[in-house]
Amino acid sequence: MGASNLTQVVVAGGTGLVGRPLIRSLVEQGSRVTVLTRAPQAAHLPPGAIAHDWNDLPVVLEGADVVINLAGEGIAEKRWSTVRKAAIRDSRILGTRRLVEAMKDCGKPPTALVNASAIGYYNPENRTPVDESAKPGGGFLADVCRAWEAEAMAASDIGVRVVRIRIGVVLAREGGALPKMALPVRLYLGCKLGSGQQGLSWIHLDDLVAMFLEAARNPAWEGPFNGTAPEPVSNEVFTDLLARRLHRPLLPVPGAFTAAAMKVLMGEMAEALPLQGAFAIPSRAQNLGFRFRFSTAAEALEDLI
Repeated sequence: MGASNLTQVVVAGGTGLVGRPLIRSLVEQGSRVTVLTRAPQAAHLPPGAIAHDWNDLPVVLEGADVVINLAGEGIAEKRWSTVRKAAIRDSRILGTRRLVEAMKDCGKPPTALVNASAIGYYNPENRTPVDESAKPGGGFLADVCRAWEAEAMAASDIGVRVVRIRIGVVLAREGGALPKMALPVRLYLGCKLGSGQQGLSWIHLDDLVAMFLEAARNPAWEGPFNGTAPEPVSNEVFTDLLARRLHRPLLPVPGAFTAAAMKVLMGEMAEALPLQGAFAIPSRAQNLGFRFRFSTAAEALEDLI
């Protein structure tokens, strides 16, 4: 672990699945946490954290040790329309740009910016494991991730250390992908999606929070990092592990049928998310000595279910 103390931390987009436990951990470790949110009165933050409106920039950023940017509309919460895709893109790109521009107006800008990104950055058709050195893929999500990261990297122009964490599928007890994935299995309707060979690069919520904390405090962390567990699996393997954990059988449904059904239900989003996926590995975090509590999907599911 790095030696830097986090006295004053600003978290943008801290009211979601990752933000709340991250804020709680920061407060427990003695940090003064300010959360940027569009609705401060309705934030319901953990005790010890203070909510501020985005209009309070750049004053909120002045002298902060680190800014952690998690802001962005949920990628998989609604069917993708032209309007929804614009909201996904603009909430990330314009929000990050606003943060960085405010940093440039600070007399004493933050020391570091830890910015969320996503493994949608990579080519989802690559069946071999990819680390942070892999080139970006194409399509909507990859384009968003490239532009998102570019906005964050602009902070390096004023000497801010920038970390970009490309987050995989976050597994948590409540919220996120796992309850949605578990529901059809619980109802005896579980089956692989499409070919089942697409990658599922996942991470336990506790490990992702620990990764953000380490990135915030450790000066050795700079550049891109995969926010994924060391052992990504295929959709078929993960679904089988989930069924075993829930003591349910899986239906032998042809892949072509499930793929067609997903496309009808989800439209373009089906091709970009459940039916495709890279096998991303966290090489840079491991090389810097980061230790995962949950390295395998079986361990994560045993803890969460």
